[in-house]
Amino acid sequence: MSWDEWIFRGINHFAGQGGILDWVMVEVSRTDNVFLPFLLLVGYWCWTNWREARIGLPALGLLFGGGDFLGAQLKLFLKRPRPCHVLGHIHEMTGCGGTFSLPSNHAVNSATIAAFLHMIYPRTGWVTWPLVALIGISRVYVGAHYVTDVLCGWGLGAALGTGVGWLLLRSRWMGRKADVNPVTWNGEPPFPD
Repeated sequence: MSWDEWIFRGINHFAGQGGILDWVMVEVSRTDNVFLPFLLLVGYWCWTNWREARIGLPALGLLFGGGDFLGAQLKLFLKRPRPCHVLGHIHEMTGCGGTFSLPSNHAVNSATIAAFLHMIYPRTGWVTWPLVALIGISRVYVGAHYVTDVLCGWGLGAALGTGVGWLLLRSRWMGRKADVNPVTWNGEPPFPD
């Protein structure tokens, strides 16, 4: 048994026991539960900073769609079967889903949004990153993905969100000066211009 399968079975073992943990993990894993919080975020962003929202929201939408598309293409290229297709005696709480599992698009999408928001508004990290972790763990818990599917999704999403957020911060469209550089700790640019 590989370490990936061992960790998967260790987390998935708790599924199907009933109680609040099952309910939370299934609800966190459902994509339709994201729409209301996202609409509230959009409304808040537009209300508090329309100038940045009118640039950031389309960028975030394109980023989300691009990350989702890239994740789907990687699944078709890598062709790693989902655990529910190859492992016996697992707890499937939300059905098996599609054929392939690497990377987890839930992990890609949540990490993309979290990294983008963290780049634009660093204080959002204390809310977004725990949600990313919960969503990723829920995908293993409900039996839809291996741990490495989630880890790869997090890495891809973090790279996409950080990259686009960094580029947007350095652009003139956000209305901020280029000296805002979250990559450094002391405010000095990492590379002289």
